Amino acid sequence: MPRPRHRRIMTVANQKGGVGKTTSTVNIAAALAMHGIRVLVIDLDPQGNASTALGVEHRVGTPSVYEVLLGEIRLSEAAAQSTSSPNLFCVPATIDLAGAEIELVTMVARENRLKQALSDQALDEVGVDYVFIDCPPSLGLLTVNALVAAAEVLIPIQCEYYALEGLGQLLSNIELVRSHLNTSLDVSTILLTMYDGRTKLADQVTNEVRSHFGPTVLRTVIPRSVKVSEAPGFGQTVLGYDPGSRGSMSYVDAAREIAERGAAHEPPRRRDGR
Repeated sequence: MPRPRHRRIMTVANQKGGVGKTTSTVNIAAALAMHGIRVLVIDLDPQGNASTALGVEHRVGTPSVYEVLLGEIRLSEAAAQSTSSPNLFCVPATIDLAGAEIELVTMVARENRLKQALSDQALDEVGVDYVFIDCPPSLGLLTVNALVAAAEVLIPIQCEYYALEGLGQLLSNIELVRSHLNTSLDVSTILLTMYDGRTKLADQVTNEVRSHFGPTVLRTVIPRSVKVSEAPGFGQTVLGYDPGSRGSMSYVDAAREIAERGAAHEPPRRRDGR
């Protein structure tokens, strides 16, 4: 897979739970890493599911994204190598992150804490080509920090009845962040997940999303898969758990599409010029 022309920082967001945010984050990251690209996953969800899937320790007391947000440690001090690949790193989330939104409220430039932590210098220390930020299923201060820190947004949408419900609110919030906090923010990628080819509904949702968002939607669709659901229980991505499964190969295809777009196009630049 080609390396991007410039480092890409992508926030994976959707305030609706259960749409495959964390699953998509860790598996796309793992697929890129397996093909020689250095990737950093920022686990910004207090549940710490991305940390679990990547085999990274996230018990209380572990250097985590919580301390990074508060400015107590550098990004490189919290970044741990994943068991999935030597090219894959994760800044884990501990349960301390659950109280971070309350603590951030009183801080100066509270929406910019993650952006400051992800400076070019900090990311050069880790030495990565891609940064994926896994958001909690809400539109709170942690998600706002993720949207301010990134140049791109990846939105996973499940191929089910309520898929588009709430998407308008997410896009509205992204537009607010773009207007007031991060003018370079762009919804660059939409990924359809949990596709069940046996139902007409899945095709209807797929066609509706493609007609509305056009080429922003990846050609690859992630199928509903038992193997994808089982993998986190073993502390693995589906690529490590069952590399030959349909779900695994679909995530490799999705990662390749993202990598090819990164190599072909000049990514949007952040407001500070980075």
